[in-house]
Amino acid sequence: MTDAPMDAPMNAPLVSVSRLSKHYGGERRLIGGTVPLLKAVNNVSFDIAPGETLGLVGESGSGKSTTGRVLLQLEAPTDGDILYKGENITGLSKPALKSYRRDMQIIFQDPYASLNPRMTVGEFVAEPLDVHGLAGSRSERQDRVASLFSKVGLDPSFMKRYPHEFSGGQRQRVSIARAIALNPAFIVADEPITALDVSIQAQIVNLFQDLQDELGLTYLFIAHDLSMIRYLCHRVAVMLRGRIVEIGPCEAIFENPQHPYTRALLSAIPVPDPDIERNRRPIAFDVNANLPPEEAVLRPVGHGHFVLGV
Repeated sequence: MTDAPMDAPMNAPLVSVSRLSKHYGGERRLIGGTVPLLKAVNNVSFDIAPGETLGLVGESGSGKSTTGRVLLQLEAPTDGDILYKGENITGLSKPALKSYRRDMQIIFQDPYASLNPRMTVGEFVAEPLDVHGLAGSRSERQDRVASLFSKVGLDPSFMKRYPHEFSGGQRQRVSIARAIALNPAFIVADEPITALDVSIQAQIVNLFQDLQDELGLTYLFIAHDLSMIRYLCHRVAVMLRGRIVEIGPCEAIFENPQHPYTRALLSAIPVPDPDIERNRRPIAFDVNANLPPEEAVLRPVGHGHFVLGV
């Protein structure tokens, strides 16, 4: 088995990532030697099938968000290939990428930081329509934005308000409306519920599911909350220090984790029972002592289930 498992789809993958890497540093300074090399993403491979949700989990600094940004070409990869609908989009110029931008969108973690405080939320949602020349007449543009607001659970009368007038959950709904404005097929959701209250998190996750059912969306869902990942995702990839150490169907990962890091992550999930939680002991994991060697590859341990270095 290679380190690029075609483990999910029966039909052709929508997104296929092969040996993707993103390194920072390594350049030689005029004074002070060489900038330390950071392998934020290191030799990562996975596929995402049409209509699938792949969850990407791991501790802070593991390379999850960088993977999502590089996948959408918001940052140039150091090495590797990204295929979208069978076409290699790695290294394309900005004009050549414009048509792909309509089909591939991102939702960021902090909804307030991703909104322009000087624009009304209606203008913010309409902006991609203007950029891609899809707005049509003023009334058509207004109707399109109003429809998007309704689709994400917001009153269209809010279109003339500014971001500071909304709650965190409402702002994230605005960001989702903008992401689906161009009828994309693929969305990277970069920890979209982390900054929200627990009660609001469930509402936003349900919205993601409803939009997927209605629009046929495909997600790369990046998150820390493993309970939400289990609820929403079809498959899960676990990242550690820039590498995927385990990937497989959601139930296989949660019921039969194979990598010690995956077991440690799952053991840290809180249990909603004070008696159990009081006596529970999470599994310890020493990252430095358990890092797999560079030559380690993903190998099968079950149907569609792969572990690094076993």
